[in-house]
Formats: sequence, C-alpha cells, structure tokens
Amino acid sequence: MRLRTSPAKLLVLVALCLVVLVELRTALAFVGVSLSVSATVAVGAVAIVLLLLWAVQPAESAE
Repeated sequence: MRLRTSPAKLLVLVALCLVVLVELRTALAFVGVSLSVSATVAVGAVAIVLLLLWAVQPAESAE
C-alpha cells in the first residue's frame, strides 16, 4: 500500500491534530463555549479518519 506521505510524517500529523484539538477545547472554554470530552473525542476521531483516508488515496500524477 502506497501512501501520499511517509508513515513518520503521518504520525506527526496525527499528533499535531491531537494537540490542536486539545488547545481548541481550551480556547473555546476560555471564551465560554463548553465542549464535552466525548464531543472532543468524536471530532478528533473524525479528523484522524479523514487524515488517514487522504493519506491512503493515491496521489494524482502530474502527467
């Protein structure tokens, strides 16, 4: 199976996605928007699945 990016870069992207989700929840709480842990986990799961689907799709050739 070929990926659009290397597995190491994909791992870094997943980790960055998790950091953004945690910090976004903190920023939303700062402005008074309450987001539950389960909602954060659901959004994170969707984001990671979309990232993995993007990585697995073959890249368009520049022919």
